[in-house]
Amino acid sequence: MTIAEALSARVKELLEINQITAYRLFKLSGVPSSSIGDIIHMRNKTVNIKLIYEIAQGFGMDLQKFFDSPLFTDGNIID
Repeated sequence: MTIAEALSARVKELLEINQITAYRLFKLSGVPSSSIGDIIHMRNKTVNIKLIYEIAQGFGMDLQKFFDSPLFTDGNIID
């Protein structure tokens, strides 16, 4: 799994867990909805850590909790 795939999967997972839409995440985080869509649909192969921080804040968590997922383990990331 690439980092872009892992980020996409994590955001989708958190949207489902929190039962919110990408639009609601935009309202909570201040991250443009187009940027959230780019992450979800893997249109961007690189993402600024500040953007991930703001998304994590929108979910009410810090970066440590955002990345605390098996999706981001060494053996799972190939790039």
